[in-house]
Amino acid sequence: MSIMLPIRYVEPVFRPPSEADSLILPVTDGCSWNKCTFCEMYTAPQKAFRARGEDEVLESIRRTGERYGNQVRRVFLADGDALVLPTRRLLSYLEAIREHLPAVHRVSSYCLARNLARKTVAELRTLAEAGLKLAYLGAESGDDEVLARVNKGETFESTRAALDKLGEAGISRSVMILNGLGGQALSRQHADNSARLANATQPEYLSTLVVTLHDQGRRFMEAWPAWQALDPQGLFVEMERFLSALELRRTVFRSDHASNWLVLKGNLGADKARLLADVRAAIERPDAAPLRAAWQRGL
Repeated sequence: MSIMLPIRYVEPVFRPPSEADSLILPVTDGCSWNKCTFCEMYTAPQKAFRARGEDEVLESIRRTGERYGNQVRRVFLADGDALVLPTRRLLSYLEAIREHLPAVHRVSSYCLARNLARKTVAELRTLAEAGLKLAYLGAESGDDEVLARVNKGETFESTRAALDKLGEAGISRSVMILNGLGGQALSRQHADNSARLANATQPEYLSTLVVTLHDQGRRFMEAWPAWQALDPQGLFVEMERFLSALELRRTVFRSDHASNWLVLKGNLGADKARLLADVRAAIERPDAAPLRAAWQRGL
């Protein structure tokens, strides 16, 4: 049965894998930064960044509530970084969600570290109390050289500060790292400093995706022409180094996105030894050569 929502969507629409059952509520279109060379999510002309009109968003919430008010349990605020919006406007949306979608128990959003720098802990705490429970932050790497090469517009310190601010405000943090982003030359420092970032901030959730370049990576390679991708075994070796350096206490870890060559799930640190054993088995397994051949055919 198809469900027709009274919400205007601008395709393509993106959301984290864990938000598959959430109501996707666009409050902006596109990404306010949109300069990362590895990301093609918001480069289509129709995805140029703009804030949605407040009246439109509030009407979408009200009409959705009339039709499905008691069925919606989670809401994801789209597109790329809803937290760029002023706190007052975000509060008006959260208040409308509470009023018209009373069964909602979690509201979440992507966010950029640079935009959190403009909000105080008190503002973020107000948003948390109003229902914003989870923020997804694509750190991509904890290494300043890698971040500069891919034009992320962030540093280890700016990302750490944003994650600390969210944590202090009581908003759970889901941090994403891109396995292989440093290529062959910077793989080790990418792994080491990404682990250092996670250790410093102790996020509630941590996930890894494999860097995937679209359009033959044209924009990426123009900015970093010497970059050389890691083959699957190289990705496993980098993952082993990353996991070995992690010193996490109560973090849910997932490496199960479609881009990953090896599915890993567990809690860190309780499951660290098991996860490392799985990665080391993948590095040493006898089918490593066919796996590499299949990867090369896909280049």
